[in-house]
Amino acid sequence: MSFSPVPRFSFRSITEISPGFTRELGLNFLMLDLDNTIAAYSEQTPSNELLEWAAAMADCGVELFIVSNSRREVRVKAFAETLGIGFMISARKPSPKGLLSAMETAGYNREESAFAGDQVYTDALAANRAGIASIIVHPRSLRNPFLALRYALESPFRALSRNQLQ
Repeated sequence: MSFSPVPRFSFRSITEISPGFTRELGLNFLMLDLDNTIAAYSEQTPSNELLEWAAAMADCGVELFIVSNSRREVRVKAFAETLGIGFMISARKPSPKGLLSAMETAGYNREESAFAGDQVYTDALAANRAGIASIIVHPRSLRNPFLALRYALESPFRALSRNQLQ
């Protein structure tokens, strides 16, 4: 378990994580952040692109599961139900406890699990601390100046990712 904020992998969007990539890593369980990872803060339902991606992941045997720091169950539950996946709220990332609890609940171990999110200081750090593959994606929206600044401060860590995409 590492206290490093450097993500192991980087993608432009969640839908660029392919079934082939998950097979290559031996992943069966992919946990996902909700806000700005699979949907912008303003989006209330999953996009068609996300629904198609989730179906392709399920077809290749990868179980998806939302792990969110949000305390508002309504939105997280709505996304999870529409996608047909499990979820957890109040995960308290960068603590690894939420990720470890989700793995235990779903019956997966570290070697077959990964977590994908948009923030280095919470999502990548939580995954690294949990001893699982960390995947960072570009945020879905940068309308908030505070968020844009935070992402700029994270850019050196994103650049150190193994498969950094431009």
